[in-house]
Amino acid sequence: MSSATAEPQRYLEDQRRWRPLEIVFWLATLLPLLLTPGYLVLASQIAITALFALSLDLILGYAGIISLGHAAYFGFGSYTAGLIAKWGWGESLSGLAAAAAAAGLLGYLTSFVVARFQHLALIMITLGFGLLLAEAANSASWLTGGADGLQGVRMWKLLGLFEFDLYGYTAYAYALAVLALTFLVARQLIDSPFGLALRGIREKAIRMPAIGAASVAHIRKVYTIAAAIAGMAGALLAQTTETVSLETLGFQRSADVLVILVLGGAGRLYGGIVGAIIYMIARDQFSGINPQYWYFWIGMLLIGVLPMPRVHKALRAYLPGWAWRAPDFAPAERPCSARPCARYVSSCVPARSGA
Repeated sequence: MSSATAEPQRYLEDQRRWRPLEIVFWLATLLPLLLTPGYLVLASQIAITALFALSLDLILGYAGIISLGHAAYFGFGSYTAGLIAKWGWGESLSGLAAAAAAAGLLGYLTSFVVARFQHLALIMITLGFGLLLAEAANSASWLTGGADGLQGVRMWKLLGLFEFDLYGYTAYAYALAVLALTFLVARQLIDSPFGLALRGIREKAIRMPAIGAASVAHIRKVYTIAAAIAGMAGALLAQTTETVSLETLGFQRSADVLVILVLGGAGRLYGGIVGAIIYMIARDQFSGINPQYWYFWIGMLLIGVLPMPRVHKALRAYLPGWAWRAPDFAPAERPCSARPCARYVSSCVPARSGA
């Protein structure tokens, strides 16, 4: 193996290793089942929101595709699963798969447009698409229930054994299992040559075709995958709450998930999960104090996390390398030999003198 290919391979092998902090994190997600049974409904909402944030992180954090209409796929999956259950098929896993397939197909169709625009044009296109789909759902009240929401969703027992109860035990275990499995798939996807190519597209998309990586094809693939995952998150919400509202398609949900990625950090997979935990708990607590102004406190929280990159670098100086997985906050400023996508992008920033 040549040195040009050995470095990215070593990087990928290192990234695939599980760090102790990761194992502790996932074991801690089981604690609500044992220690806080009264908050399992909130915990299930956190897991669903984290899955939705994970889907956006794939396109925003890794491919650099910003979207203000990502809730379109969340809501499309939610209505798909809800309608299937309403029409008499309340089996959870098949409904989840159908929602993922439907949202993925919608994402594939829209990816032809998304892959050819950038910056402000892309923001406006995704925003317009989300608003159009929400208005279409509102107009088709005979199918979606309109402003009253989709009623009559009835779910069967999960795997024929576990009923969706009011306490949220089944809902949380189900949502957590789907989140964990999807995270494993996303982790393998990101820690692969395909994931490195996505980073290259984010850093310098115009150079990728020159080295044999089809930027448009890669963007379409990851956008389709992200849409399918968002559809799964929407299906989980419909199945665990047994209702679907127009809010699942609304701009507010798209904006919320962007805030979540800001809180947790985009481009590191765990950022969406951590951001969802912070955001949902903060919303639950602040709305209980003052329901009218809780967004003000969310804004203050956002201002508070702006210095976090400096804190992150300080922590990396004291924590051992085996315990830390997150990449640098400014990968573009690393020398060529330290950049994992150097093989894919020929525009590395040279090492600074005296560094």
